[in-house]
Amino acid sequence: MDKMQGTFLKRTHNCGELRKKDIGKAVILNGWVDNWRDHGGVRFIDLRDRYGVTQVVFDLSKDAYAHGIAKELRREFVLAAKGEVEPRPEGMVNLKLETGEIEIRASEIQILNESKPVPFSLTETGEVAEEIRLKWRYIDLRRHSMQKILQLRHSCYQSIRKYFNAQGFLEIETPMLMKSTPEGARDYLVPSRVFPGNFYALPQSPQTYKQILMVAGMDKYIQIVKCFRDEDLRADRQPEFTQVDMEMAFVDEEDIYKTIDGMFAALFDEVLNAKLSVPFFRMTYNEAMAQYGTDKPDLRWDVPIVNISDIAEQSDFKLFSETVKQGGKVCGLVLKGKADISRKVIDELTEFTKNLGANGLVTFKVAEDGLMGPAAKFLSGDHKNSIKGKMKASSGDAILIIAETKKTYPNVLGSFRLELIKRFKLPPKEKYSLLWVTEFPLFEYDEEADQYVPTHHPFTSPVLEDLEYLTSDPGRVRSRAYDIVLNGYELGSGSIRIHRRDIQEKVFEALNIDR
Repeated sequence: MDKMQGTFLKRTHNCGELRKKDIGKAVILNGWVDNWRDHGGVRFIDLRDRYGVTQVVFDLSKDAYAHGIAKELRREFVLAAKGEVEPRPEGMVNLKLETGEIEIRASEIQILNESKPVPFSLTETGEVAEEIRLKWRYIDLRRHSMQKILQLRHSCYQSIRKYFNAQGFLEIETPMLMKSTPEGARDYLVPSRVFPGNFYALPQSPQTYKQILMVAGMDKYIQIVKCFRDEDLRADRQPEFTQVDMEMAFVDEEDIYKTIDGMFAALFDEVLNAKLSVPFFRMTYNEAMAQYGTDKPDLRWDVPIVNISDIAEQSDFKLFSETVKQGGKVCGLVLKGKADISRKVIDELTEFTKNLGANGLVTFKVAEDGLMGPAAKFLSGDHKNSIKGKMKASSGDAILIIAETKKTYPNVLGSFRLELIKRFKLPPKEKYSLLWVTEFPLFEYDEEADQYVPTHHPFTSPVLEDLEYLTSDPGRVRSRAYDIVLNGYELGSGSIRIHRRDIQEKVFEALNIDR
């Protein structure tokens, strides 16, 4: 054993490779000390690299010099260990490790590098503060969980490239320095040394370049590309990110859906060993907002929002009827088997809805003979049965209703739905829920600017049936834009571009853009 006094012991195997079939082989391992144990003159070292962990054993009593070196060993020392593969003694097998049936009986060990005590444990299960992790990033990246993420990203890249290559796409790199163009966030600017006072922009997306490629005849383009957006940090937003950027020519939405469905099906199969059912479910933006209160619904839980405004309008319950007369909505959700909700929980849920901006909450317990609750006395038997029937509620269920006149009522209901799922720990019906949300509004109204602005970008094609509303009612126009959503998170978005000059001019006119 030495501190690199002799020739470097270069590894013959990695630390996750050896098995029972290798017993008797002379091997060399290089790695980090993950843990060590001293048992009566015999020292056990768990040697780790990114492939796994192998137990190395050496007898201190047979080598005084080894004994002195061994006392210096600490976690995260980098070692080279030479020895013979042996079976672990009976009762010492560790089936939690892939190498758990063997160990290395060391004949020589080199300390390749020493380590100071690390700022946090690499094996602890508790969370480490992010600022500590970032300060010691090279230590953080030794953690098994982090290395799994990097391996997962690598596997995803390989699967994606293989899939698109088989589909006839060309992977084409586009420049990182480009002209600043209107996008969804601020640009990162790079000053030019050659042209003082002028700046390049880092791309928020390769939009301009891939349009050039389409015009040039590259009808199927793909790139795994870095993008940069100067915007405030959020849980799912950061200054730089990697995206799969794809563009196709001479296609419609069905071609896009089919291509992306196939990509995700292949990706999940190869990387996660999960089978996805294709084609993915689709719903329009209006359907998503009405049934789930969000444009990125999580369909793992079958808890839809049900609009009962038609019944409420005819009822004698003034809260319901007046809300509808004022142009509002009366909508509710059903909690299966939760009729025994306590008064305390109802009060907490009521307070939650008020914090969202709602007027309050109306609750009913569903019994065999109808609806029960403080508000039940304001409804006739027919109205109670109609509500129960439309909401598909059964005896033992709970019905929770919000009557709201504000334009933000879909968002209120969507947030309330997620709170119910979380609070009552409702079990998901599936692990992965992928769907397409389609036909987003082409425009949204900017109150401050007092005009319509593009929901996506001004080159998104409108649904052809809505062309007549471009000048008369722009807010009514649907777009040929779509998002792919996984478990309530937007994974990607896109649209069919306008290719007719007359339509593009009408869109510019609606946006007050000079052409």
